[in-house]
Amino acid sequence: MRRVRAAARPAAATLLAAAARPAARVVSVRGADPVGVRVLGIDPGSQRTGFGVLDAVGPRLTYVASGVIRTQKGEFADRLCEIFRCVQTIVAQYRPHEIAIERVFVNRNPDSALKLGQARGAAICGTADANAEVFEYATRQIKQAVVGSGSAEKAQVQLMMKSILKLDGPLSPDAADALAAAVCHALRGSMRVSVQRSASRR
Repeated sequence: MRRVRAAARPAAATLLAAAARPAARVVSVRGADPVGVRVLGIDPGSQRTGFGVLDAVGPRLTYVASGVIRTQKGEFADRLCEIFRCVQTIVAQYRPHEIAIERVFVNRNPDSALKLGQARGAAICGTADANAEVFEYATRQIKQAVVGSGSAEKAQVQLMMKSILKLDGPLSPDAADALAAAVCHALRGSMRVSVQRSASRR
C-alpha cells in the first residue's frame, strides 16, 4: 500500500476521453456490514490509460463511471503530463477513497516495460490530491478475482465486467481492465471487513 501526498496542480487536462454513465447500477456480492467506499481503478498505459469508478457499500457494488485517457502523439514527456492532468481531473470529479492500480510486469521488451512504469507513475501522482491509499494488484491477481482464471483473455474480462456490473452498450478493453482492478479491490475489501468482524466476535 502507498499513500501519495499532494503535489502542485498544473494546468487543466487537455485530453480526456471519458465514457461516464450517470445511471447507477447496483450489484450485490457477498460481504459484511455496509461501509461505503468509492474505488478508482486504473489500467495504466502510455497511449491509453483506462479508468473505472465504483462505489462499494457492504455487499453492493454500484457502477459510477469509466473511460479511457487517450494521449496525443508527440514527446513522451508531454504524454506523461497528459496522463497526470487527466487523472487529476478524474480524481477531482469523483473523489475516490481508495485507488486500485495494476502492477507493472516485466515483459520481453524492457523499453516498453519502462514506459509503462513511467505512465503508471504519472497516473499515481495524479491521484495525490485525493489523499487516498493506493493498492497495487498483479494482472493475474485481478483476472483471477473477476474471471476465475489468472490467464483470462481481455475479452473475458470485458464480458465479466458487463455481467457483474450489469452494463449495457460497448465497454473498451482498457476501461474494462480498470473496472476489473476496482472490483478486485472491492471484493478484497469486503472480505477484509468480514474477517475483521469475525475476529471481533471471538
